[in-house]
Amino acid sequence: MSELLQPSTSKRIGFFLLVDTLLGFCTLYTAYLLRFNFDITEEFLTPFWFIALTLLALKLLAFSLFQNYKIIWRFFALGEARELFKAHVAAYGAFTLLYLLFPDAFAPFPRSVIIIDFLLSFSALGGLRFSKRLILESGNHPAALKPALIIGVSSDTIRLVKRIMEGGTDYYPVAIVAVLEKNRHMVGSTIHNLNVIGTDELRHYSQMHTVSAAIIDGTLPQESLREIYTLLKETDIREIKRTRLLDSDNRIETLSIEDLLARHPQDLDIGSIQSFIQGKTLLITGGGGSIGSEISLQCHRFGAARVILIDHSEYNLYQIAEQLPSAILHLCSVTDFETLDRIMQESRPDIVIHAAAYKHVPLCEANVHAAIENNIQGSRNVIDSAISHNVAKIVIISTDKAVRPTNVMGATKRVVELYAQNVDPRNSEIVSVRFGNVLGSSGSVIPKFKSQIEQGGPLTITHPEITRYFMLISEACQLVLQAASIAKGGELFILNMGESVKIVDLAQTMIRLYATRPIEIEYTGLRPGEKLFEELLMDESEQKTTYESIMIAHPTRYPIETLKEEITLLRTGNTPIKTLQRIVPEFTPSASIR
Repeated sequence: MSELLQPSTSKRIGFFLLVDTLLGFCTLYTAYLLRFNFDITEEFLTPFWFIALTLLALKLLAFSLFQNYKIIWRFFALGEARELFKAHVAAYGAFTLLYLLFPDAFAPFPRSVIIIDFLLSFSALGGLRFSKRLILESGNHPAALKPALIIGVSSDTIRLVKRIMEGGTDYYPVAIVAVLEKNRHMVGSTIHNLNVIGTDELRHYSQMHTVSAAIIDGTLPQESLREIYTLLKETDIREIKRTRLLDSDNRIETLSIEDLLARHPQDLDIGSIQSFIQGKTLLITGGGGSIGSEISLQCHRFGAARVILIDHSEYNLYQIAEQLPSAILHLCSVTDFETLDRIMQESRPDIVIHAAAYKHVPLCEANVHAAIENNIQGSRNVIDSAISHNVAKIVIISTDKAVRPTNVMGATKRVVELYAQNVDPRNSEIVSVRFGNVLGSSGSVIPKFKSQIEQGGPLTITHPEITRYFMLISEACQLVLQAASIAKGGELFILNMGESVKIVDLAQTMIRLYATRPIEIEYTGLRPGEKLFEELLMDESEQKTTYESIMIAHPTRYPIETLKEEITLLRTGNTPIKTLQRIVPEFTPSASIR
């Protein structure tokens, strides 16, 4: 029964054919009544049915020729009314021509009836078609429809327009905007009775039609998505949506900041990643954290035989266990060498991915010894244990903050890079992968801004000129695995993070996307150890790989025995900052810890 009630094109056309037929007879009879002051003589009623059927046939034919039956009931507007008027002029003009050619066939026929019926028919049929939109757009109706521009042209766009026209959303389309160069030839044409316009007409069109929303085709490439968002910022369109193709259905979702910042690298080699992971046993430290949990899920999807997770947070392990029930979980800190080594011996992993680390800059500044113990000694424990148990590949997750560090966290990660490059790997291949911020990770700026927007603001930014690199967690993790798959040992890989993003621009974009009221931005000043901008390279001596998204930094040689002694001194001495500066000469500590 519910399927019979679902709207469709055939049901809509059938409905209007029936209603137009009934109204056609009613308006003509009413025209007769008005002409004869509600007293029609038998003489004039005799040819009524012939006249009615002839006029009705001409009207239905004209409505079809002028595509009136393709008009969606709830989208009836001035343009559609104009087409209905043209169809009436054509039908009644044809009827008048027939009457003039064959007057005897219609006699007796009062000619004024045709004028009265024209006015009645246009008013009745137009009023019927406008009624649903009038009800839906009345101020008190909860399902009021919003005029929207459809941004982009593709097969998905056409499917979306059909869905909207069949009543599946809270929007009604007023035009389609051709964004891609390959679609510019379509400007000036129509798709499902919607005008196709160019991006240069967007502002004018949105003002003329008081457009309140834009729905962006989810297949638009990243560059075009950013370009169209910039254009939409210049209009009064506040509600920006994006379609996502799920189960052969276009789902309309709010455009997210992740959509705008995501890089979507074109050289992801899923085949090589799968060959690298499939059938292997992987041990992942920090397996419940933002990076570690995503790597764990990726490895499971790529066919890992076993996924073993180590994390010192009970809650993090619980969360990843809910998503990955087959994982083997160990509640353990990487600073506990004996437990770590026992797990390594029992599990005999083929690949170890070390993602466990303290990453929050101000916390590491305030807890120098804890940062050294966890980030440096914990990493050394993982590397040494994996080497001793002949793990084939050891992957160390690093950070852009290790480049010319101005904070303890970055300096500790640089020490780990040095250790990984210079320790004797024996039968193992050790590789480090360095990248910037990942979107949505715990402690990152995006969840913080979202929370501040939900609370009504203000958004707090340390400095108006501060910039950062961003990448989706899923993409960063796949590139980490891809880099590891091509590693021969000793490399420091650097992921291409694209262009850096100004945090104040990020904040303003998030306010536009998520805020329902004005939100202020406050500048709080740089925190201890915080940089205005991050770097990924010490110099320009990187080497290319077969993948554009992955580069190799020039190796840094450091006597390993000296490094081991200095790591011990870092843990036991009274001047850890000076020792860090000796190991990492480019380290410039903040005034708060000098």
